[in-house]
Amino acid sequence: MPRLFTGIEIPAEIAMALSAYRGGLPGARWIDPENYHLTLRFIGDIDDRMADDVYSILGDCRYRDPMTFTIEGLDTFGGSKPRTVFARISGNGELTELQAEQERMMRQIGLAPETRKFTPHVTLARLKNVSPIDVADYMATRGHFPKLTFTAHRFVLYSSKASTGGGPYVVEAAYPLG
Repeated sequence: MPRLFTGIEIPAEIAMALSAYRGGLPGARWIDPENYHLTLRFIGDIDDRMADDVYSILGDCRYRDPMTFTIEGLDTFGGSKPRTVFARISGNGELTELQAEQERMMRQIGLAPETRKFTPHVTLARLKNVSPIDVADYMATRGHFPKLTFTAHRFVLYSSKASTGGGPYVVEAAYPLG
């Protein structure tokens, strides 16, 4: 039973720049740079028949232009109980359209709707029982973040093993943008 999601790959030079932010936060589980990505739609654990449907319908995606992204800063999810450190990707209407189209496609083939609001980001670390004060200190010392820009020419269908997250992720299929 595969665990699938769609996403945008992060180019190696951008991943290397983001990897400079690893460390300095006790208890953080840092994601390996080769596993950095921007998730579009988490699909989850599905059977092989549904996986075939996902693979097939993604080929019908109408959005076919390359997209340019800007990573503009660090942030966290979880509020007073931080659970993730991530690199924030600035608002991009094209990206929102692509994600919404994939959401519609997944519902069309019978998958449940995604319940979380789409927030474009690249996860850098997962946090469990990490002090909010340590997270605040980490964020304060990394206040200067030079913007990083890249262009994506495809989105991909990833698979992963059921685990606590962070990879390894395998590209199962690629769909061109442009």
